[in-house]
Amino acid sequence: MRKNLLMLTAAVALLAALCAGCGSSPAAPAGKPPEIPPKIIIGLDDNFPPMGFRDKDGKLTGFDIEMAQEAAKRLKTAVEFKPIDWNSKEAELTSKRVDMLWNGLTITEKRKENILFSKPYMENRQIIVVKDKSPIKDKAGLKGKTIGTQDGSTSVDAVEKEPAVLKSFKEFKKYGDFIAALMDLDLGRLDAVVIDEIVGRYYTAMKPGQYRVLADNFGTEEYGVGLRKSEGALLAALQKVLDEMKKDGTSAKISTKWFGSDILK
Repeated sequence: MRKNLLMLTAAVALLAALCAGCGSSPAAPAGKPPEIPPKIIIGLDDNFPPMGFRDKDGKLTGFDIEMAQEAAKRLKTAVEFKPIDWNSKEAELTSKRVDMLWNGLTITEKRKENILFSKPYMENRQIIVVKDKSPIKDKAGLKGKTIGTQDGSTSVDAVEKEPAVLKSFKEFKKYGDFIAALMDLDLGRLDAVVIDEIVGRYYTAMKPGQYRVLADNFGTEEYGVGLRKSEGALLAALQKVLDEMKKDGTSAKISTKWFGSDILK
């Protein structure tokens, strides 16, 4: 009878162990809310200084990189940065190849149809950059000129919202990233570049005296972190830590490092 009792006890223990794993996800690390995955994969354009780019050693760095790293630390989860084709960012997100888009992502009504956004954390304008000695003084001066920008960016949307100005261009060229467009401006293949102010100001400051930023621009927009529409719980947790980072001065410290002052909303 003792033998039968031992066999019954072992069978019950085995059944309990098997059932413990049935239909459940792996236990979250201690102290981490269940809606936070063990690792968050962030999609980015790795040639978008100062938000996210590679330094001289090929290491990813930038303002958004440091903000995401600090947020992940507070969420008690790992973070992986995955360079993607920024023109296909929504497909990367919805197909779950990445969990967030965090790299100077502009909040638009059209994008809200497929993306769940955090609260805006920064304002940005679409500025016009020309060579310092260029005769172009304003938007009217773009008539008959070749203008460049980044494909898939809101710079394209901003220009297209002014069809009369767009129609006046000789050509509107779209590049894989803003840096490639600026390089063609240097080489004389472009007359002007429409670009996010954040990256435009950063890049032109590296080459003083070579560029001018026109007083005219193509409007102001706001940056936010983008998630899948189904990730409401994860967004709430992320927004909580972003609010905490702002309240305790961490965000201001990171902003000052990259921009010289606290420029966050």
